[in-house]
Amino acid sequence: MTYRVVQWSTGNVGRHAIAGIDARPDLELAGVWVSNPAKIGKDAGELAGLGRTLGVTATGSEEELLALRPDCVVYTSMADVRLMEAIDDLCRILRAGVNVVSSSPVFLQFPDGVVPPEMSDPVREAAEAGGASLFVNGIDPGFANDALPLAVTGISERIDQVRCMEILNYATYDQGTVLFDIMGFGRSLDDTPMLLQPGVLTMAWGSVVRQLAAGLGVELDEVTEHHTRLPAPETFEVSSGTIEKGTAAALRFEVRGMRGGEPVIVLEHVTRLRDDLAPDWPQPAGAGCYRVEVRGEPDYTVDLQLLGGDGDHNTAGLKATAMRLVNAVPAVVAAPPGLLTALDLPPITGRGLL
Repeated sequence: MTYRVVQWSTGNVGRHAIAGIDARPDLELAGVWVSNPAKIGKDAGELAGLGRTLGVTATGSEEELLALRPDCVVYTSMADVRLMEAIDDLCRILRAGVNVVSSSPVFLQFPDGVVPPEMSDPVREAAEAGGASLFVNGIDPGFANDALPLAVTGISERIDQVRCMEILNYATYDQGTVLFDIMGFGRSLDDTPMLLQPGVLTMAWGSVVRQLAAGLGVELDEVTEHHTRLPAPETFEVSSGTIEKGTAAALRFEVRGMRGGEPVIVLEHVTRLRDDLAPDWPQPAGAGCYRVEVRGEPDYTVDLQLLGGDGDHNTAGLKATAMRLVNAVPAVVAAPPGLLTALDLPPITGRGLL
């Protein structure tokens, strides 16, 4: 069976999703939505940087694409700075009877106990009304802290703590809005960026902790958040711009699921803009990695190393997010209507890609 798919946005993740859709023999790219007027009318292959045309031109018309009645939309529009607008987008697509796999808003990965029902109920209602499904995922939040750690726990005798880590250098991540405005890199340590406002870390990654708890049958007492930042020792350049001496250049945070006063499920990020920063913080395997630590009997450590064909680990992370969504399309189309989580779906594989 061939599934007709619309790609919704062609940014850092979306362009890789187009390449991924084209790579799967069971998917057909039916349309592409863009927000930038300069991209309207351009071929999807050009927007994805494939070096060849795909015969599908981009449009800014939502109505035109929904009228195609695709089986699924791959939604990769940024939601961090337009949260309610993104939820409205998803609701309109679902109400039109079209399934969606999406990289955002990330709390929809597993919203129960993470955000108030009024933030997730409209999506559930839209899915029910349209008889369609929504699956929000990626690499993190996503595969690196749902399917991967749960698989590792399946070979445990006793579990004391599950810790999921992202250990990456973001210097080559060319997304200034995320790096500077949201994460606060290159800003004064006296400033509190959006990501570090009270409750935001828990809203973004609490879904990870809550979903793992649900998958392990654990009742948490509370979820807490903690962070530390370090300054740049001198001025240096990254892909997104300049990091001035004394401004934020390294960030470490944890979202902790607590039970009996102990952190039993932990989501941790260690983010540097230079490899020599914070040498006493956890170090990656390879150029960068996602690490799962299951402490108990026995102890397990699994490192998922990332490296794109261009030699960049950040490219690999973007591709991983895109392909987690693209490869999930058949399972999501086949699933009952509603807001799906990783606990609802069968294993998602690269079927047809070998």
